Amino acid sequence: MAVPKRKQSRMKKNQRKAANRYKGVQATFCTQCGAPAVPHRVCPSCGMYGQKQVVATAAE
Repeated sequence: MAVPKRKQSRMKKNQRKAANRYKGVQATFCTQCGAPAVPHRVCPSCGMYGQKQVVATAAE
């Protein structure tokens, strides 16, 4: 029977188990228009990032 030669470190154990904890990118909502948006990206509906207008949208 195979027996490990050394104890696995906590870091290696946690790296192995991290793949099971990943739930994907969680959707958040834009603070300006309330539309669902990916975190740390420009809102696709209103073009705002934080409190700044970054992208001009067709509605404006």
